[in-house]
Amino acid sequence: MWNEPTRERLNKVPLIHETEGVPLKEKMVHLHFFIGGCDWYICETDLRDLMWGFCILNNDYQMAEWGYVSLSELRDIKVNGWLEVDCEIEDVWKVRRAVDVDKIRIAQGWNKEESVSDLVRDLIPGAVQNPDQTLSMREDRTC
Repeated sequence: MWNEPTRERLNKVPLIHETEGVPLKEKMVHLHFFIGGCDWYICETDLRDLMWGFCILNNDYQMAEWGYVSLSELRDIKVNGWLEVDCEIEDVWKVRRAVDVDKIRIAQGWNKEESVSDLVRDLIPGAVQNPDQTLSMREDRTC
């Protein structure tokens, strides 16, 4: 795993069930793990291995969900034997409410003004939506 969170950083994350009474929109997201089109936003941990938060796999916003993942599972993910899960460093990732994380907000439908296609278009330069509602790359895109 690249940029594995330090013990000090993990200690700042609430314990599992500690924020149980907090509405999902108001949950504080302390860590962001990612690889390719997969994101794990962590809100709680048991300080050993288990973490709880929001997961989006393969950019599938319709099937994204709140649930558990283990740090060891994330450590074990390797694509083509070398590409590993990364954790955004503290200088980049600022703790924020779940409703303030664009991908979570879109996947949960908390912001009806934007669609998943709008988010993809914003996140992937050159992606455009065709009239039949599929996404494709513009022919004139530059690298």
